[in-house]
Amino acid sequence: MLSLSLYLYLSPPPPPTPNQEESKIDVLINNAGVYQCPYSTTEDGFEMQLGVNHLGHFLLTHLLLERLKSGTAGRVVVVTSKLYKYGHIDFEDPNSERAGGYNKASCYSQSKLANLLFCAELSRRLGADSGVTVNAVSPGIVRTRLGRHVHIPLLARPLFHLAMLTFFRSPLQGAQTLLYLACSPLVEGVSGRYFADCEEVPLLDKATDEGAARRLWDLSERLVGLRE
Repeated sequence: MLSLSLYLYLSPPPPPTPNQEESKIDVLINNAGVYQCPYSTTEDGFEMQLGVNHLGHFLLTHLLLERLKSGTAGRVVVVTSKLYKYGHIDFEDPNSERAGGYNKASCYSQSKLANLLFCAELSRRLGADSGVTVNAVSPGIVRTRLGRHVHIPLLARPLFHLAMLTFFRSPLQGAQTLLYLACSPLVEGVSGRYFADCEEVPLLDKATDEGAARRLWDLSERLVGLRE
């Protein structure tokens, strides 16, 4: 298993890749994420949530795709969120550079919708003959440091921590559907789908819009330097 940072840079030179001796990859889990952080950018100047949550995954998957194809049944798992429902891809200003244009909640939802459109378009481009499947997953609300940028009033913190312990999932519980998509024979050959609680879940139309998915793919290629 390999882990790496996706926020330092996205365009060439690329992020670190596995040792050249690793001729094939069986599973790629795109799980890096930031949530509702104050406005900041990656070193390439991308809005942080778009850069880490979507563009970093987009480029990393591109860099490793041939190694995934070298295996017998490569799997790509993209971690998204139910908050995609509130997302909208701003093709004119994806990095929220307009004056007063940054809304941390909207930018997070945009990045999660981008995850689903990326999953759909990559699955379409690969096709059944590639031997590689691509699926998205919502792990639910999990007790991790993802929400560290969310401000909780001092007096409300004890109640919030109690709610976390009572209602939030543990990291192990949150990982179950990721592991299901990465390892289970029950989803062998299944691609371009969205899962939660180890079951396929229907998506809103905006997350399966082929035109938007192609447009986002083209934009992402330009942003990370894969095309002019």
